[in-house]
Amino acid sequence: MIKNTNNKIKVSHKDKALQIIIHICMVLAVLLCIYPFWYLVIYSVSDPAQALKGVWLLPKGFTLYAYQWIFKNTGFGNAFFISAARTVISTALCLLGSSLFAYLVTKKEMIGRKFVYRFVIITMYLGAGLVPYYITMKAYHLNNSFLLYIVPGIVNAYYVILIKTFIEQIPPSLEESAMMDGAGFFKTYTSIILPLSKPIIATVAVYTSVGAWNAWQDNYLLVQDSKLQTVQLLLYNCINQAQRLADSMKSGMIVAPGTVTVSEETIKMATTIVTVLPIMLVYPFLQKYFVKGVMMGAVKG
Repeated sequence: MIKNTNNKIKVSHKDKALQIIIHICMVLAVLLCIYPFWYLVIYSVSDPAQALKGVWLLPKGFTLYAYQWIFKNTGFGNAFFISAARTVISTALCLLGSSLFAYLVTKKEMIGRKFVYRFVIITMYLGAGLVPYYITMKAYHLNNSFLLYIVPGIVNAYYVILIKTFIEQIPPSLEESAMMDGAGFFKTYTSIILPLSKPIIATVAVYTSVGAWNAWQDNYLLVQDSKLQTVQLLLYNCINQAQRLADSMKSGMIVAPGTVTVSEETIKMATTIVTVLPIMLVYPFLQKYFVKGVMMGAVKG
């Protein structure tokens, strides 16, 4: 019998040292990215008096009074509900509208297909600006309305380009066989195109949900109803009113439940955490589709 021997590639000491250096650099890079968020966490749960002296790796005098103060005094619960509803609804409608439009412009029998597609692309380069946007939203009576958060983003030109490019890579024979079996436009779209487009749909979902959750300018400019306030505007107001908040405190502290005090810095740190954390939980569920979607849906020159 002939014995198979596994030939191992010998790595020189120089290559091993280089690999070690690369790994160390990558670990340091990861720590540099993670530590700022970790600092926010440990500062927000530290006793304000001890936190003012400095925190590094672990919280000092663990307390959650800052979070209790936020939920009790800032209307965060309602703002969180508005932002969550905005994110879910706008993401779902944007995926539906952009993907349906992208599939439509791939059909050669569509009249004026190239003109319509190019007209949409032009909007990416020729933005009208803030004033026309404000006037348009007011003209459609979207100010002080939840629909302001939803309607303008149902079709996004950039997402249309990504999805269209991805759909064009799907073998036409799949659509032809579905149509031979009697499937119409919408049946082919829902049964063939959407299931095969999961990678790019997941990618667009990440972009859309992050954008919707982080948006605040439309709320700031066109919505005065406090019941429609989003968490991002709440954070914006909290940071900008920090000085006013500090002036109203006794020795720079707010009295929290019991005898504990909460500083303005702790309030800002805690508000940032509860604002950022929810959207961070979305990416792990869509990560396996993300890279594939970006690569396959990329625009080719």
